[in-house]
Amino acid sequence: MSGPPSDPVAERLKAGAFLLLDKPRGPSSHQVTAWARDLLGVTTAGHAGTLDPNVSGLLWVGVGPALKLLPLVLEFPKRYVAVIRLHSTVPRRELERVIAEFQGPVYQTPPVRSAVRRERRVRTIHRLTLLEVDGPRLLLDIVADSGTYVRTLAVDVGEALGGGGHMEELRRVANGPFDEGLAVTLATLADADAERREGRPEALLRYLHPIEEVWREFPQVVVKDGAASAVAHGAGLARGGVLAIPRPFARGAHVVLVTRTGALVATGVAREESRAFGTVKEGWVVAETRVFADPARYPPRWKGAAATGATETPAPR
Repeated sequence: MSGPPSDPVAERLKAGAFLLLDKPRGPSSHQVTAWARDLLGVTTAGHAGTLDPNVSGLLWVGVGPALKLLPLVLEFPKRYVAVIRLHSTVPRRELERVIAEFQGPVYQTPPVRSAVRRERRVRTIHRLTLLEVDGPRLLLDIVADSGTYVRTLAVDVGEALGGGGHMEELRRVANGPFDEGLAVTLATLADADAERREGRPEALLRYLHPIEEVWREFPQVVVKDGAASAVAHGAGLARGGVLAIPRPFARGAHVVLVTRTGALVATGVAREESRAFGTVKEGWVVAETRVFADPARYPPRWKGAAATGATETPAPR
């Protein structure tokens, strides 16, 4: 006797999924996330990379296990198109010269109304291109580290040009390898949900991106079976638990721990660069882990350090 028909949308939500929403100007990121949560009929949802109410563009929303991956999303650089209004007229050659000086590391202090502590910090502007000039308005293409305050950048550019300036309009058009072409409006999401309720879930499934689309963008560490069990139960990863490192990474990099079959076990932070893993005599080589594997599916297999590479008591989860 066959069981009840499966619901592919419910299965995707349970496994964890991301929405790439095209946030409109007006509502806050929290409001947009709440609307998406209610549309999907889930109890919790979160977003990565807050956009101010008057800013539009790509907003990540995670549900289910995807919530644990939101810190990884914040590692992606972000791309914006911004309109800056200058308070004085500046020749184009001077504009291009000054703007070029802002490429690279810059010091920033978050705005007064920011939700984070106002401490001076360094962010990298990877690209700052002047696209158009229309009187006092500048159209800029900006690629910057996550956490860069474009409003502050606009003010700083205006001051460097001598007459001052402010940001007039801002849109986020990409986040790492994901661009606005993948984003959907809330209206489109509502239409897809209505189709799902009529037995046509295909559109909504297209908008619910599986978590693999995010974690596969990061360096992976293939772990031994015993080490996977230890990590699933809360341990960090010691040198002896490493089976393979497909591509190199730096110390402090966010990495993904996977089994030899490619199943996600956890994410973590590398305590050493990958080529130095073999020289670590004791302690974790990857720590601060977020566990995704179900511990019930990974029964304890360790009998000692030789079996799992574990050299310390499992850390609290």
